[in-house]
Amino acid sequence: MKKITIILAMMLTLTTTWAFTGEKSVNQTALTAFKAEFAGATDASWYADNEFYKVTFTLNDQKLFAFYSTDGEFMAVTRYISSVQLPLFQQYRLRKFYRNAWVSDLFEVATKNGTSYYITLENADTKTVLKSINGSNWSVYKKDKKD
Repeated sequence: MKKITIILAMMLTLTTTWAFTGEKSVNQTALTAFKAEFAGATDASWYADNEFYKVTFTLNDQKLFAFYSTDGEFMAVTRYISSVQLPLFQQYRLRKFYRNAWVSDLFEVATKNGTSYYITLENADTKTVLKSINGSNWSVYKKDKKD
């Protein structure tokens, strides 16, 4: 579970992916699963890596990203959110412990095992990525000093 979560977090932040030329290049199992799980999705665009498929699409006026294994098995769905969309407990903990930072990135990762949140907080000196898995407290995922 931890490995999948880490991979998904990194996939969402990566900027280099390779686009398929069309749906016929995508594993049929992944296509079928996507069409069943996200009926009504529009503007689907597929990308590939050696280890996964990523489909970017719109559903209910939201931009979503679904991930499938190369065998076509559903891995996760992600979306960018605002801090007011976080569960109340996570909002409270951020306000209590990270008052002097601003949010530069926030996304939700939903898998069959639960929902996780990754937030990037910045201040003048540091950039910190926190994670919260299945409603847990925030924990430091990565912390870097700014140049």
